[in-house]
Amino acid sequence: MTTHANPDALTNTWQDLPAAQQPEWPDAGALRDVVAELESYPPLVFAGECDQLRDRLAAVARGESFLLQGGDCAEAFDGVSADHIRNKLKTILQMSAVLTYAGSVPVVKVGRIAGQYSKPRSKPTETRDGVTLPVYRGDSVNGFDFTPESRMPDPERLKRMYHASAATLNLVRAFTTGGYADLRQVHAWNQDFVKSSPSGQRYEQLAREIDRAMNFMNACGVDPEEFKTVEFFSSHEGLILDYESALTRTDSRTGQLYDVSGHMIWIGERTRQLDHAHIEFASRISNPLGVKLGPTTTPEDALTLIDRLDPERIPGRLTFITRMGAGKVRDRLPTLIEKVTASGAQVAWICDPMHGNTFEAASGHKTRRFDDVLDEVKGFFEVHKQLGTHPGGIHVELTGDDVTECVGGGDEIFVDDLHQRYETACDPRLNRSQSLDLAFLVAEMYRDQ
Repeated sequence: MTTHANPDALTNTWQDLPAAQQPEWPDAGALRDVVAELESYPPLVFAGECDQLRDRLAAVARGESFLLQGGDCAEAFDGVSADHIRNKLKTILQMSAVLTYAGSVPVVKVGRIAGQYSKPRSKPTETRDGVTLPVYRGDSVNGFDFTPESRMPDPERLKRMYHASAATLNLVRAFTTGGYADLRQVHAWNQDFVKSSPSGQRYEQLAREIDRAMNFMNACGVDPEEFKTVEFFSSHEGLILDYESALTRTDSRTGQLYDVSGHMIWIGERTRQLDHAHIEFASRISNPLGVKLGPTTTPEDALTLIDRLDPERIPGRLTFITRMGAGKVRDRLPTLIEKVTASGAQVAWICDPMHGNTFEAASGHKTRRFDDVLDEVKGFFEVHKQLGTHPGGIHVELTGDDVTECVGGGDEIFVDDLHQRYETACDPRLNRSQSLDLAFLVAEMYRDQ
């Protein structure tokens, strides 16, 4: 299958509309040159893979599968290493193994990976000690160091994002098809976690059940190919529209447009304005789409988003990722789900328990309480149980490294510990132990549905 460069008339309609959260590139000519070069680059993913993910998400929307979407808040160019990528993938696979067994349903695995290099920010500038510079918008735009040179937006970084994403995808594909993701190996990792975790006793029963199931299949001589490899898809926020548009191609099979920078593209809470550029761009591509919905979202907003982004009501096309906050999810979510369900639209409902629960510690570190993250997920499940609808999955910022960015968890991190390994360039992430704690606890909730 081949793809062709994007036809400007179809993909660049967004350029006539307001576009939030775009960098102020200092040299328009340099940006044009970079965009022209990106337009000549090969696709990072294929249209057929995007269609496959859409089919998987259709099963989520029907209540037949569960979505696990996770990865870094913001990827960094210096994080493109085998160790970083392997640890992140290992954590997601471990979480998936627990959720698959506990829910007895397939788990669709999607990484915030191979493209999550751009971040929306609440302010365009940052001031320190009387010095004001452009805010850090992710490695795709500028550098993290607080210097005029580092913070100057540089379109050449868009090419670095492409190459970093390509390298990451190469490693992910090698790991997921080369034996590393074999279910027996993943389960062995979980056994090790249960033994060493302070919460291990709580999880031991589930681990023993998985043991018995695996031993039974071994005794029967069952060795399916599905145990040896996994489907793993990439996703990121489609924030920098010059980049996303440059990587949009026409599929030679169908004539439809696909953004081949990733399998799934989502639109954030800060860029989902109905009459703005991001929604216009997303409406033109055929990828599975996600939209973040915060506590100010009205049912009318949600229904209009469906009309704009999924007018043909294609199963798996649209995923709503709710980020309400632990204190608001039980009040704000029910009406949204009720109105959307009553409209006949079939979307996948996913819980992002991270973004609505951020606060600043006395030390100045942005952090999240594990208990707040868990409580928002609990609220999400409670609402769906009351309404008789399907809690479709979770969307989590996590890392496979032993960072100290979120407080709490079974292997508890205290506020005074935050400085020890606070490595995120933007928002705080769950570490491996906290991520697996969450997976076991979500598994228990799913069983109780």
